[in-house]
Amino acid sequence: MSINLLHTPEGVRDIYNDECSKKLYLQETMYKTIKSYGFSDIQTPTFEFFEIYSKDKGSVESKNLYKFFDREGNTLVLRPDITPAIARAVSKYYMHNDMPLRFCYTGNTYINNAEHQGKLKEITQIGGELIGDSTSDCDAEAIAIVIHSLQACGLEEFQVELGHSDFLKGIAMEAELDEDSFEQLKVLLEKKNFFGVEELITNKCQKENVLEFVNNLTDFNGSLEVINKARNLFKNELICNALDRMEKIYNILSYYDFEKYISFDLSFTSSYNYYTGIVFKGYTYGTGEAIVTGGRYDKLFSQYGKDMAAIGFATNIDLLLMAMNRQQLAINCNTEKHLYIYENDVKKEAITIAGQMRSKGISVALIRKSSKKSNEEYIEYAKTNGFTKLSYIDSIGNVNELF
Repeated sequence: MSINLLHTPEGVRDIYNDECSKKLYLQETMYKTIKSYGFSDIQTPTFEFFEIYSKDKGSVESKNLYKFFDREGNTLVLRPDITPAIARAVSKYYMHNDMPLRFCYTGNTYINNAEHQGKLKEITQIGGELIGDSTSDCDAEAIAIVIHSLQACGLEEFQVELGHSDFLKGIAMEAELDEDSFEQLKVLLEKKNFFGVEELITNKCQKENVLEFVNNLTDFNGSLEVINKARNLFKNELICNALDRMEKIYNILSYYDFEKYISFDLSFTSSYNYYTGIVFKGYTYGTGEAIVTGGRYDKLFSQYGKDMAAIGFATNIDLLLMAMNRQQLAINCNTEKHLYIYENDVKKEAITIAGQMRSKGISVALIRKSSKKSNEEYIEYAKTNGFTKLSYIDSIGNVNELF
C-alpha cells in the first residue's frame, strides 16, 4: 500500500479518541439546548441538485462547490450550507402551512475554497431555523439560543456582533452606488479592507454624512451608542428602520440578561446574499473567524415556491472546539469508561459483570488477558485510550482494581 493512502486530502482530517469525545459532547450539549426551545429535528441529504445552491439562491459561489454527476447527467453538489436545503424541504412538505416552524440539525458542510488556505473544507455545523415568524421577538430569540448554547458548552468570553443587511443597502442608496460597486463594497467590508472602502466611496460620492461614515468605520462598531451615532448621520428610511430593528432586538435580549454578550457592527456584511434583515456572528478568543453565523432570510423560501419569513443560525463545532482548547477551558464529558481484563477460565463471569455495569449506563470494554502482556502494559494502554478505570479478573473470579 502506498503511504500516501494513509493521509487525508487537504482541508479534511481525522478526529479520534479524546478530541472526538469532546467534539461529540459539544454537539450533544448544543443540541439539547436548542431542543429545549421547542425545536423539531430535520435531516437533509449530504448532496443536492446544483440548482439548490446556484448563484441566484445567494449561497456559496459556484467555483467553491464540490460538483459531480449522477447517472442521468444531473449536476450534484456536496452541500456547502444547510439553510437552502432546509428551505427546499420545508417548502415541499409544509407548502400549505401558515404557522411558525422550528427545525434544528447537525451535519457536515463542504466548501472547496482555495482562499481558505490551512482551513478545513469539511466542517460540522449544528444550527436551527425559525420559520414563519417575522417579528423582532423571533430575531432576539434566535440570538438568545446561540448565547445560551455557547454558555451551556462552558464558553465564558464571547461576543455576538449584530448588523443589518438593509443598513448597507441604505448606505449604497445614499452614495448612489450601482450594483457592481455595491457588490465590491460588500467584498471589501467582508475582508475588513477599510482603506479600500474609503477609496471606493470617495471616488463615487461627496456627501458629507456618507464620507464621515466610511472614514470612521471603526467608530460604528461597539455598544448601543453606535446606533444613536448613526441616527444622527442618516435620515434614510431604510437605514432608520434597520437601526430601529437592531435596537429593538437589543432591548428584548436584555430580558434574557444577555446584553453583555451583544455588540454592533454597522459595517457588517456576509458572503451569503440571501440575508434580508438582521445578521450576526459570534466571536471568541483562539480563532480568527466567527464560530457562529446567522441572520434573517425572508425571501429565500419564495425561490422554492413558498413565501415565508425565516431566521437561522449555525455553530461551527470544529472552531468552537479549537477555541475552547486554546482557552484551556475544561470540556467535561464525564463519561465513565471501564476496562476489564480477564483470564480465560472466568470468561462467563467477566461477561456477566460487564452486562451488569452496562445496565447502569457505564461503558465497559472486555479484553481477554494475554500471557505476553504485563499488568503495567495494560495500565498504560487503558490510560492512553481514555479508560477511567481498569480491573483485572483473575482465574478464580476475584476482581482486582489496577487503577
